[in-house]
Amino acid sequence: MKILIKNATIVNENKLSESDLLIENDIISRIAKNISEDEADQIINASGKYLMPGVIDDQVHFREPGLTHKGDIESESRAAVAGGVTSYIEQPNTVPNAVTQELLEEKYQIAAGKSFANYSFSMGGTNDNLEEVLKTNPRNVAAVKLFLGSSTGNMLVDDPDTLEEIFSKVKMPLCVHCEDEKTIRENTEEYRKQYGDDIPVKFHHLIRSAEACYLSSSKAVELAKKTGARLHIYHVSTARETELFRNDIPLKEKKITAEVCVHHLWFTNEDYDTKGSLIKWNPAVKTNEDKEGLWKALQDGRIDVIATDHAPHTSEEKDQVYTKCPSGAPLVQHSLVAMLEMHARRRISLEKIVEKMCHNPAIIFEIEKRGFVREGYKADLVLVDLDSKWTVSKDNLLYKCGWSPLEGTEFSAKVTHTFVNGYLAYENGKVSEEKRGERLLFDRPIR
Repeated sequence: MKILIKNATIVNENKLSESDLLIENDIISRIAKNISEDEADQIINASGKYLMPGVIDDQVHFREPGLTHKGDIESESRAAVAGGVTSYIEQPNTVPNAVTQELLEEKYQIAAGKSFANYSFSMGGTNDNLEEVLKTNPRNVAAVKLFLGSSTGNMLVDDPDTLEEIFSKVKMPLCVHCEDEKTIRENTEEYRKQYGDDIPVKFHHLIRSAEACYLSSSKAVELAKKTGARLHIYHVSTARETELFRNDIPLKEKKITAEVCVHHLWFTNEDYDTKGSLIKWNPAVKTNEDKEGLWKALQDGRIDVIATDHAPHTSEEKDQVYTKCPSGAPLVQHSLVAMLEMHARRRISLEKIVEKMCHNPAIIFEIEKRGFVREGYKADLVLVDLDSKWTVSKDNLLYKCGWSPLEGTEFSAKVTHTFVNGYLAYENGKVSEEKRGERLLFDRPIR
């Protein structure tokens, strides 16, 4: 099958260029001016639209296995391609936790028949599974994930000797959730004394505090410097943490990198009054000063990636009192359009969006032949219309949980087409029922 995209404005590698693009089977075969329509089986006129690489979301929780009442690989990957996300890296805190090679491989087998988008699943580290972690194949597994703050099951890694050994011996990316557990427990108890279990959610950012985040992140960075580990810190949420990261060397030379999530760039603690537990995340949405600090670090290169930490829960679960209400929310359908809205508000350029959401995840995780609009690369592509207003409502949500913290938000841009491995997976509001997602591979030298 040959698909010709005509008259697109391609956003790629820090420039905009008007060109045609020919997809042949699953590959971008040609990028040139005025490619003949005779060469194609299908023609898409992209005049006035912008063509960019498919988004690579480096942190999602699709809830399968064990938590599929909240979401599953099929439902959440469907939402992903509708939002322009063509590849994702899913986290190990499912049930059971993916902390053995057998349990990890079971997740890949599930996704092979169910995922609309390309996929990888991280191996989970614990206080006592280093031997299993070291069996992880760097060619076909994205990373090892460590929770340095509380998580589902037995995944809190809080033994200093174990941590140092993991950091010293694991040669693939170590992705970490950084919050100091002791600080959080002490803060929680202080608020419990005043409110019992029904703590007002507006105090969430004071319980899971900036201090808790910095204390944990700074220790992780210090340990990475000591051991030479390849460290990637997920969902940085405070201005102070951004001081831990460098912007004076190229990304490929960085051994310590950082991610920020859409919600920490969009919401502040002032939004708890109207959104309540719908924006209860770990790490917490914090102050406007923190949000502005994150934006600054994103622009100047200290923060390398924009992702979602997509983590659906049912409405009933989110309606519980504070101490029982789970943290997390669905975002993967709206991450790209949210950043395009920030572009419309002149906060970020299209080139920077593509850098942080497409190029940089591919570079950091060394993903093979994805993340760029290049001849010979996989045809994971997204077409967007920057002048097509629409409003998020329950009627157009594809998340299994059926809600979004962005309901009622009007966006000025829309994803019109998403290609996954050259296949038109989404077009003008409709997801194709064919599932063409592939297991991601990683172009990593033997270390």
